[in-house]
Amino acid sequence: MFYKIKNKIDAELSRFLVCIEKTYRLKKISPLLYGSIRDFVLRKGKRIRPILFLTGYLGYSDKPAPNIYTSALAIELLHDFMLVHDDIIDKSATRRGKLAMHTLLNKKIRKNKDIKFSGEDLAIITGDVMYAMAIEAFLAVKEEPLRKEKALRNFIKAAVHTGCGEFVELLAGTKNIDKISQAEILKIYDYKTGQYTFSTPLSSGAILAGASSEEINKLSRLGIYLGRAFQIKDDLLGMFAEERKIGKPTISDLQEAKKTLLIWHCYKNAGGKDKKIIKKILSKKKVEKKDLLGMRKIMQESGSVDYANKKIKDLVRSAEKISSSLKIKPLFKKFLKEYPQKLL
Repeated sequence: MFYKIKNKIDAELSRFLVCIEKTYRLKKISPLLYGSIRDFVLRKGKRIRPILFLTGYLGYSDKPAPNIYTSALAIELLHDFMLVHDDIIDKSATRRGKLAMHTLLNKKIRKNKDIKFSGEDLAIITGDVMYAMAIEAFLAVKEEPLRKEKALRNFIKAAVHTGCGEFVELLAGTKNIDKISQAEILKIYDYKTGQYTFSTPLSSGAILAGASSEEINKLSRLGIYLGRAFQIKDDLLGMFAEERKIGKPTISDLQEAKKTLLIWHCYKNAGGKDKKIIKKILSKKKVEKKDLLGMRKIMQESGSVDYANKKIKDLVRSAEKISSSLKIKPLFKKFLKEYPQKLL
């Protein structure tokens, strides 16, 4: 069933882009703008956020409202908008196995030697347009107005908090690793990942369907646990996976001196000599492959990889406990219990 939901989301995304073009004449205004957006949002992805939004909605609604699949695209387009800006901040050249938006646009405009702006400048604007498209998508559903407004406010709150999480994370990058607490890192995870990837899609869908406050609160907490688990897994992949498998550079977290839970635990449990090496790597302007390999070795020796994997399991167990108590339809309850294991 959930493969069918994902396929419907992909089909709806293609249809929505056609509707957006007809409504706003993006192709006529700029073929480059429309083509770049279309290329980016139609790339293969897990579609986690719209699937969870529909889980929250269909799990509590008596009958699906018209255009509910269009509204589900809002959270995916919010994700795409943030990826575009995130890649500029992280100076990542690739995304989902292809060129990042700013890299793509730099390639398109590089023939013009007199140009006074960059692909990064164009990508920021492109991301802004994508965010506006997300709001347009959300408003498409024909549902009870008060629930619709409440769900939209929940969606906007996630956008605000995700931006705050990104902002705080960048500032945390300027701090020495020994000045960062675990609580600060988890706060960033909750704002930057937990809310808009898991908590908000689930709770917004449930709000729109008219679920009780108790159920909505449970879904929000479940989403935070999954968000933390997902981010820790992403940190592990960022350090140990192959670049071609994750579709982005493996060196980016170190290059940006991100204070992940993995790096924090590694530093706390490393010996004096290794602590100095970690600090040196995090302070470098240009991190190299040998730095990544050195950090991997210290992480394994300090027990940080085992710690991260145990943390993921504990968080998933906490999420499963909440999902077992939900009054959601049985099919969707089963999905919420199984999906985290599949995803992680």
